[in-house]
Amino acid sequence: MDQLAVALTGAGPRLTREPLVRDGSPGVLVRTELMGVCRSDLKEIARVRGGPSQFGHELVGVVEDGVLPVGTRVCLDPNAPVRRGSGFARELWVSGAQEDLVRALPVAPDGVSARTLVFAEPAACAAHCVAMAERHLGGPPGRVTVLGAGVAGVLIAGLAELAGADVALRNRGRDRLDFLVERGVLPAAVGREVPPDSQDVVVVATSFVFPDLLRDALGLVRPGGVVMLYGGTKAGDRLPELDCDLDTVRRRESAWLAGWHGKPVVVGGSYGTGPADFPRAMAALAGGLVVEPLVTGEVPLTGLPAELERLTTDRVLGKVLVTP
Repeated sequence: MDQLAVALTGAGPRLTREPLVRDGSPGVLVRTELMGVCRSDLKEIARVRGGPSQFGHELVGVVEDGVLPVGTRVCLDPNAPVRRGSGFARELWVSGAQEDLVRALPVAPDGVSARTLVFAEPAACAAHCVAMAERHLGGPPGRVTVLGAGVAGVLIAGLAELAGADVALRNRGRDRLDFLVERGVLPAAVGREVPPDSQDVVVVATSFVFPDLLRDALGLVRPGGVVMLYGGTKAGDRLPELDCDLDTVRRRESAWLAGWHGKPVVVGGSYGTGPADFPRAMAALAGGLVVEPLVTGEVPLTGLPAELERLTTDRVLGKVLVTP
């Protein structure tokens, strides 16, 4: 078995459990119940993701030991300032200040299945995007188009719809849209056409902010509306016709007033999550945000190395889950 497989499955020598205090910081031990593979995990493997590593961050588990109540069911906020191992493991150790541990391990609502709760982190990112769009616009949007019908785009569209917006969800290829139609996900939004210059907010929710999609977004947004950068960017990314540093706007979550062929537009950023986003996401998951039809596969932890290799080479729709 190679080193990656040993690291992911814990098949190597069993290490002695660490003390519940490390370098003066309290800690928590979480037994994982279910994990999800995120697009950013695959980007890390391919070495095309910037920023700090968050490998293995979509999970639901139960507190086994430490400063939080034993038996508490929790998810993971990877943006909290704590030290931790990868969530792709049977047990996850998290250490840090008490208040940071509380943020890092948000308590899951009762009566919600693990196959729904494992979407808490991507749903929190989507909730943050919806909140930032409202902030950049100066009020709740009435008309929202999401470009990119992957998991992130579906969650953003679903949360915007729950907030009362008229939503369209579009994708360059038909396969993702057909997949959602077959599974009955967001039937009113999937593939719906909207006229140019009509949308309050257009979100670019693809894995990267591709120039052609950004041009589409700028064409769809109304004068004074907001184009949200949610997909990945890198330092120096620009669109020649647009006076805007895309990566800076996204990472700083700025609102940049620009012009597009004489039309005033706001280019806004969304990056990560804030403390309020997990409660919003979990409330939506408990309240009916539909996510389980997005699950297309489930593998044991021992099979994860081979599955990650497949996911980095094949085009796979939906969400793959991992059992301990």
